[in-house]
Amino acid sequence: MSTAPGRLDVARLRKEFPILSREVDAGRLVYLDSANTSQKPQSVLDAMDRYYERSNANVHRGTYQIAIEATEALEGARATVRRFIGAPSDRTVVFTKNATEALNLVVRAWGTAHLREGDAVVLTEMEHHANIVPWHQLRDAIGIELRWVGLTAEGQLDLGEVDVLLDGAKVLSFTAMSNVLGTVTPVAELVAKAHAAGAIAVVDASQHVPHLPTDVQAWGADFVAFTGHKLLGPTGIGVLYGTEEILEATPPFLGGGEMILNVTKDGFTHTELPWKFEAGTPMIAEAVGLGAACDYLDALGMDAVRQHEVELTAYTLRSLTERFGDDLTIHGPSEPAARGGVFSFDFRGIHPHDLTQVFDQRGVCVRAGHHCAKPLMRALGVNATARASLYVYNDTDDIDALGDALQAAGDFFQF
Repeated sequence: MSTAPGRLDVARLRKEFPILSREVDAGRLVYLDSANTSQKPQSVLDAMDRYYERSNANVHRGTYQIAIEATEALEGARATVRRFIGAPSDRTVVFTKNATEALNLVVRAWGTAHLREGDAVVLTEMEHHANIVPWHQLRDAIGIELRWVGLTAEGQLDLGEVDVLLDGAKVLSFTAMSNVLGTVTPVAELVAKAHAAGAIAVVDASQHVPHLPTDVQAWGADFVAFTGHKLLGPTGIGVLYGTEEILEATPPFLGGGEMILNVTKDGFTHTELPWKFEAGTPMIAEAVGLGAACDYLDALGMDAVRQHEVELTAYTLRSLTERFGDDLTIHGPSEPAARGGVFSFDFRGIHPHDLTQVFDQRGVCVRAGHHCAKPLMRALGVNATARASLYVYNDTDDIDALGDALQAAGDFFQF
């Protein structure tokens, strides 16, 4: 984990992201959709190209030079990710396709082996569908019970009911930061509550790891899932962290090559951690890219990343509220330090898809929809929102461009 001090030089950083130099029909590209997927610095692109150009071979199998180099590249990336999140051992870092697959691994492999009919799993109303649907599937398959932590008016978890919901529960599975509200949840506190109740704690950290210093050991969580493409890395790569104890107690999720120690006509013996969960040829180039992304963020310093986003979040909340007043509703906490740089908003009753079409005409990239969080949309009393989200390459000029786009949409749809 990096805790290097200092401020981000955004003007310099933007030059390191090739796509941000692109001009679209409307002019400068204003990218405000990093909660959906982040852009990639040149160092990540170069690392992946270098692997394909110089060391492209399968891993853990060949004894020739480039196969050895490929294996070293994959396992080197694992070690980099392990350091970045504060994991105790490379054995606790499992590469998956994305966070969705990582969470499915927890539910399908650990859940099927350890949960029984009537066992309770506690979720929250702010979860992404990736941390809801697999639990629904397990409920339908074996009859588990699902319980739900509600929200306060400020978009925080209603912690007053957590202890009651955890009474007799086997699992607490929750997000470390909401992809809709930006709410940063008290992970270590929730993990401690889960353990005190005899439950395991599963954390969806897809929005947290890219934006805040993350120490999985300090959290004390049993499982932590996150994805690579939201933290400057490529698509097609995710991570499941688990304690050695719980990973050893979890059966393999997929079967095939690479995850076995021996196979006979009568059965098989799986190999050791973490490879027992990595069946088949892994995502080698993607892992290399993820490692390079962690190196890039580590060089910036995650404390500096967080400081930049808190300051830019404060500017966003202040400037847009002053400019549009009651015409604009931004969901989630009002205190910048209590949230990430994610802003789901409603503007003058204009449909989010209409808003973002006008934004696109001005080169402003903002997502519209339910953001894979329909239970949260219902809790907010809306069908959809527009969502702007920040990262290291954004600055106040991007927020001003968003404000100008809102004004243009308001002028276009005035009635």
